[in-house]
Amino acid sequence: MRPALLLLAALLAGCDRLRPAAEEQAAAPAPQATARLAEPVAAGTTPMNQRVAVLSLLNKRNGISRDLTLRPGQAVRIKDVIVRLRACETTPPWEFDPLTGAFVQVDVQQPGGQWNRVFSGWLYKESPSLNVVEHPVYDVSPKSCAMTFPGAPEEAGPLKGDNNPSSAPQEGGTA
Repeated sequence: MRPALLLLAALLAGCDRLRPAAEEQAAAPAPQATARLAEPVAAGTTPMNQRVAVLSLLNKRNGISRDLTLRPGQAVRIKDVIVRLRACETTPPWEFDPLTGAFVQVDVQQPGGQWNRVFSGWLYKESPSLNVVEHPVYDVSPKSCAMTFPGAPEEAGPLKGDNNPSSAPQEGGTA
């Protein structure tokens, strides 16, 4: 019985020695996570603070619609509604499916004076039913997000030396 107790005591002593090392590993940040934070913004992307979005605010009660021009981080208050733009994004001109989206937060003041957030999320110009501001009085939708795409290819035009940019056969000619 005595050898079993000695073996058990040795095992427990060994566990205590391993525990601090495991705790140190858990407490240390992962090297990949810190490397990602130090990476610079990828070349060719527009910084968020240089983007400009146009949002449409519709008051369903009186039918008045307003266009709000905001930069990410800005908010506008109109009577009892606050519209905040957190981010906006648009696909580059060379993408097949153009999308324009805005991350918007909408706060509405209640009759008691407190503010309630009625919406927080992405809204898309091309898919208004994908994410909808569900409020009986206010509706918000994105109209545009002005971005530049450094290094983007120039718009394609007719080839040099080609007088007919159409691929259709010319009148009186053969295909």
